[in-house]
Amino acid sequence: MVTRNRPIRIGVLGTHSTGKTTLLKRIEMELRAQGVTVARTGRLAKRAASIGLPKMQHHTSASTEWIITQGIADQLAAAAQGADVVLVDRASLDALAYLHAALEYRSERLDRLENERLRILAATQLPQYDLLLASVLDPRVPVDTGHDYDARYRLLVDRHVHGLLEEEQIPHQRVTSDPASHNHAIERALRICLQEAPV
Repeated sequence: MVTRNRPIRIGVLGTHSTGKTTLLKRIEMELRAQGVTVARTGRLAKRAASIGLPKMQHHTSASTEWIITQGIADQLAAAAQGADVVLVDRASLDALAYLHAALEYRSERLDRLENERLRILAATQLPQYDLLLASVLDPRVPVDTGHDYDARYRLLVDRHVHGLLEEEQIPHQRVTSDPASHNHAIERALRICLQEAPV
């Protein structure tokens, strides 16, 4: 059983419809089968939209800040409720990548200080993640036809997600659409969670 001063946090980021939520659900199912208490956060973009904040290619610095801070609040709430493992659907850097992609999509620029402020805000959470998984877009994989995705914006988000991770030299594991890649990510997550010694 995983017991320590803070829960293990596993974050996932990446452009939409690349299997992030499905991956987290599989990790959650495997951990619960081992008796581990798991909390999963998510649905940040939908919640932002429900209060009138723009999303996708309409992202602004205000909507980005809301998503990052709400994500932090969700993670803290999950930890406070005693979860052994918190699975974070859209780790903090994800929202920043969406903003950068939206700005490039609209041919706009962000004020340097505002960009730096948001980067610092997102970076405050990075040391909290015991494992960071970054999904990789495979344009050959069909998307859910129930969503009206802009293909160009989706590609931009993918490029900015991986660009930010490289720029900041953040340790992470890339997860492709290959089932073996998903299985490897799940195995690593389980190994990290189940090898934690009781305190």
